[in-house]
Amino acid sequence: MNTDSPLITRRRFVRDMATGLAVAGAAPALLTAAEPGPAKQFRLWAIGDAHVGTDIRRKRESLADAIRQSEQGGKDGAPPFDWDIALNVGDFSGNQGAPDDEEGLEVVKQYSVAKKHRREDFYDLAGNHDASEKQWWFRKYIDPTGESTAHSGVDPKRRRFPVLGTWERYEFRVGNLLFLMMSDRNDLPPPVGRGKRGGYPAGAVTGETVKWWRERVEANRDAVIISAHHHMLRETTVGSGDFEGGTLNADGSYTSRYHGYQKDGGSPEGSSYLYYVDARPKAMAFEKYLEAHPGAIDLWFGGHTHTNPDDNFNGRTHIERKWGATFINCCCLTRFHVSANSRPLSRLLTFTEGSTEVRVQCYLHTNTHAPQGWHPKAERVIKLGKPFRMM
Repeated sequence: MNTDSPLITRRRFVRDMATGLAVAGAAPALLTAAEPGPAKQFRLWAIGDAHVGTDIRRKRESLADAIRQSEQGGKDGAPPFDWDIALNVGDFSGNQGAPDDEEGLEVVKQYSVAKKHRREDFYDLAGNHDASEKQWWFRKYIDPTGESTAHSGVDPKRRRFPVLGTWERYEFRVGNLLFLMMSDRNDLPPPVGRGKRGGYPAGAVTGETVKWWRERVEANRDAVIISAHHHMLRETTVGSGDFEGGTLNADGSYTSRYHGYQKDGGSPEGSSYLYYVDARPKAMAFEKYLEAHPGAIDLWFGGHTHTNPDDNFNGRTHIERKWGATFINCCCLTRFHVSANSRPLSRLLTFTEGSTEVRVQCYLHTNTHAPQGWHPKAERVIKLGKPFRMM
């Protein structure tokens, strides 16, 4: 065979096209490498505080509407958007007491409207309103570990990114992202929570969860660590300081700003942040650790404080940086739970392969604050401590 012939075989054609070579008669010295393709991206949808029971009484499907809008767009022309997994920071229930089966079935129903995503693409944790005796309600209907598949519809074998742990605290990985998910423990007895009657506003975890979190952080220093709890940490984002949820007046009365107050327990001082570890008030276990180990985590997701995306209270907004980490309040989806403050919104984070920069966009699910759809004024670019890798 004449190897200098301009004629080529089909095998060589396929080989040359795959390597970006000219298919006939080209001089090798003139060949250039193929342009690299676009960098891989991972999109995280951060949502919370749907309070489905409150909104469904007003004929609004707070969770389902947001899912439909993400996949199909809004009825008034707001665009859909792509996402890979969703992180839900809790408060599925709108009850002031313990949630019931009717509301649990409604949550399952609203999750089922997803057409382009699996139920297992949602990674959930419990908020203070989700508290019930021994957390039976959250474990039965929300069920992040798939222990109650028949009721929740969550099949752990269908997780794209499997979870490891319990309903109270679990982890999962996406490339070099390590997610540490911690549920609120307002099912503990007063003064921390209301036990089987539901939860107070102040956030709570057990000492075992703090120990687990610290061990996972210290064992994974090479990872980009993302922590999530229903509550924000003290003085990180809007409304997360002492008595910023509301004011306890000298005469014993209470003036609400973002959160309520029950005289038989809880704490108005810590109503808007993670206040208790076991029964210890204002423990600040996470804050003290992060202050002593700046950069130990990259992101903290929470919700709990409902407010418009442009709110700035005492110099803090929804997205702030402290201790080498970025704190993001990603709620709320409800319109009618604390209706004076609630403006339905969510966050979309785009991680790009090889980059330390993450784009954070704000999506408005109604037009109660600004036009439905993307809200450019609230968009941010945040930094990670190390580049994102899909591995």
